[in-house]
Amino acid sequence: MRLAIVRQRYTPFGGAERFVERALDALSARGIEILLLTRHWPPGTNAKVTPQIVNPAYLGRTMRDATFARGVCKAVAAMPGTLVQSHERIACCDIYRSGDGVHAGWMEERMRDASPLARAALAGSPYHRYMLAAERRLYASPRLQRVICISQMVQTEIHERFGLPRERLPVIYNAIDPAVFNPALRQHRHDIRARCGIAQDAVVFVLVGSAYARKGVGRALQALALLPPAAHLLVVGRDRAPGRYAALARRLGVADRVTFAGAQVDPKPFYGAADAFVLPTLYDALSNAVLEALACGLPVVTSDRCGAGELVVAHQAGSVCSARDIEGIARGMAALLDPATRAQAATGALAAVRPLTPDAMAGRLSSLYAELLDQRG
Repeated sequence: MRLAIVRQRYTPFGGAERFVERALDALSARGIEILLLTRHWPPGTNAKVTPQIVNPAYLGRTMRDATFARGVCKAVAAMPGTLVQSHERIACCDIYRSGDGVHAGWMEERMRDASPLARAALAGSPYHRYMLAAERRLYASPRLQRVICISQMVQTEIHERFGLPRERLPVIYNAIDPAVFNPALRQHRHDIRARCGIAQDAVVFVLVGSAYARKGVGRALQALALLPPAAHLLVVGRDRAPGRYAALARRLGVADRVTFAGAQVDPKPFYGAADAFVLPTLYDALSNAVLEALACGLPVVTSDRCGAGELVVAHQAGSVCSARDIEGIARGMAALLDPATRAQAATGALAAVRPLTPDAMAGRLSSLYAELLDQRG
């Protein structure tokens, strides 16, 4: 069995890459040969994957995506019998993994908060127009057989927007490795708090994510301002204008209760330093950070536009509300100031991700690939 995976920019730290890496060993054990079509293959990357470089010249991100799509489709045409799974919006794949959700849905969320001028710029952007058109072509492609949806939220959105039947939209959550993310990370609690100047008895809400506007850092700060002094916010991740959020914290009077830790090569100790996790994101198809937090036994407060929120609700592992409902976010965080409530939600957090092992994910993928190859005869 041969599987070609399409990923334009393959870097060791991306969500799609982690999806591939976590499945590689199990997929290889099942006799699946994996070929990766990409622009660049980092040295020292997993030897179980055979890279094929597709790197046509381009100027700008619109041309970058368009030339890569054309190059991949040309390469795929020379691979009869190969099952093609794309992590990019291209029309020549058998399986598409919707790791970023629906671009049209994300654009609508961005438009809601934008000024009239910004909305006009977004609507007229050649890149976003290309992405929306590529998305429509993908879901209308007669070759497309399955779409791997990384949450039920994504499944529902694709079904309602593009009319694909749910039986062609299997939900396969990302895997989380309990050997990597687990409650034992609490061993870092004292050291990280001491390094960041956070009181050992504070109730710390950690937010892990880059691009603060999308992830809801400003909204988390506003919610923090409604909470008692025991609550502290620890922000891990990068942003182009972090000073804007530090200034907001000062205006809200919570600067002494917020720590901006910046980007971290290894965020695990910061999960261990926290009591709970907050992510009032505008749009996240799933959010690996939420899965990681749950695996660490952290209760979660997130938005109804985060796919992982459905796991939080199903297992009573925290709370979910609109990303723009500041009072709702604050209520969810306030409930977790109570140790007994926090402990109960922590039990639900661990249960929520217990089935999401790399082997379980690889098994579901292997079954999907085998089913599609059997259909080809």
